[in-house]
Amino acid sequence: MINTWIYRSLSEQQIEIQKKIADELSISPILAQLLVQRDILTFEDARRFFRPDLADLHDPFLMADMQNAVNRLTKAMQKNQKIMVYGDYDVDGTTSVSLVYKFLKQFYSNIDFYIPDRYNEGYGISVQGIDYAAANDFKLIIALDCGIKAVEKVKYALTLGVDFIICDHHTPDAVLPPAVAVLDPKRDDCTYPYKHLSGCGVGFKLMQAFAITNNIDFSQLTQLLDLVALSIASDIVPITGENRILAFYGLKQINSNPGVGLKGILDVCGLADKEITISDIVFKIGPRINASGRMKLASEAVELLVSSDHAFAKEKSDTINEYNNDRKDMDKNITDEAIALIGADKRYKERKSIVVYKPDWHKGVIGIVASRLSEEYYKPSIVLTKSNGLASGSARSVSGFDIYKAIDSCRDLLENFGGHMYAAGLSMKEENVELFTERLEKYVSENILEEQTYPQIDIDAVLEFKDITPKFFRVLKQFAPFGPGNMKPMFVSKKVMDYGTSRLVGKDQEHLKLELVDASSENVINGIAFRMYEYNDHLKALNPLDICYTLEENSFNGNTTIQLMIRDIKIENV
Repeated sequence: MINTWIYRSLSEQQIEIQKKIADELSISPILAQLLVQRDILTFEDARRFFRPDLADLHDPFLMADMQNAVNRLTKAMQKNQKIMVYGDYDVDGTTSVSLVYKFLKQFYSNIDFYIPDRYNEGYGISVQGIDYAAANDFKLIIALDCGIKAVEKVKYALTLGVDFIICDHHTPDAVLPPAVAVLDPKRDDCTYPYKHLSGCGVGFKLMQAFAITNNIDFSQLTQLLDLVALSIASDIVPITGENRILAFYGLKQINSNPGVGLKGILDVCGLADKEITISDIVFKIGPRINASGRMKLASEAVELLVSSDHAFAKEKSDTINEYNNDRKDMDKNITDEAIALIGADKRYKERKSIVVYKPDWHKGVIGIVASRLSEEYYKPSIVLTKSNGLASGSARSVSGFDIYKAIDSCRDLLENFGGHMYAAGLSMKEENVELFTERLEKYVSENILEEQTYPQIDIDAVLEFKDITPKFFRVLKQFAPFGPGNMKPMFVSKKVMDYGTSRLVGKDQEHLKLELVDASSENVINGIAFRMYEYNDHLKALNPLDICYTLEENSFNGNTTIQLMIRDIKIENV
């Protein structure tokens, strides 16, 4: 699929700001341009951006219902009531539960955690979980990363004498559950300044408020920021504002003193001696934590993350790593099956959306399969399987299109749904699948924009090789941590040519190891272009290329150099 390059430009007013920032910070105009593109418009904005400070975190009591939540938690502890920390089975849910459980366990022993079984209980608050709480004399459930739509379930819990504090970050309905407190920055009546916290982030704010109320040193909580960073990266929330501060210090914690359980995962990922980045969490750490909930029980991930036993952590990390290997095989097989189903149905050539259903697909991997389909076809994609008598599944979207709103437009056909702009879960009666497919397609066709139907790469700036200096790269590294809202800057260099030493590499000679020059300087810049072997002949004929890339650090044999990570190549119009 051919990518369209979209060049980000500045208005006249932004250009004036760019010049001012470049002068005040003594940085290149291109770096100043990157700041303006990220709405960093003043020296003070830049200070906060480059020097994240825990002192700049918002007052947790600005969140609606926070005082009620702290009061009820304090009352439970004063009366020695049993507290259940309940969470979803993905990375955000398991890190949320681990953080709240680990923090409170330092001061209170009458507490336990509970993660629902993906297969027997499904997503969110379950009747089984509430029944278990009531039968075991739990009086308070702190629900994390779920519960915002559990109106009837919370009502049911109240009849059994079980109270709820809900900490969620998903989009609420008009009617909130009758919990003691509903903490969710996305509530219409919540004036909390930052709306994009992860579920674990909301749990962190509750613990922050509890710590303030009880004069607990903040450092006892900040040592758990490694878990918040895992949640922010894995749940793909914006790494802006408060999330940037939490992710920055969470990464510092991971790199300096991770929890014992997390250290076990770093070891099985082969990351023990590496500087961990957001990308490492997304592609290596997060999938392993997720694998326990996908393949077995997510409670195993919590057992690992709260553990202080090195031997147990090693054993459990090895087990979870095996789950992840099994998961990879399974999601590849189901993706292949889904692609075959789509290929056999001619209607999909014209359709703007994809809905595929097969009752025997493994529920634990269908979210991954939905992601793969949306990438392969560049269409909003929903993958369904049969679970507890219903067609249940996951949705993933393409850049700029709100899949949650699309699903919401079909809510009369659904038993349950919830999620975000780009990812959602849903369930319906089997007999509704066909009508749902048609209704969803109608909504998507009428609402998706033309530019949302093909892949685009947003280009931050055009660089000449003379611009790529050690100082430029040093400042650029300080833009990290990267993620949604602050993606790693994407650059284009035009009419670059082979220095004469570029070559094919890899087991099947499928990758290009590049050594390139341009007209701006004598700098020879190294690069790697994975799976782009088809450009080799063009390059070797000394023809120019336009390249699109990010700048990376490459360490080899003790030497560290700047390397271009090629994202795309164009040879037309050069």
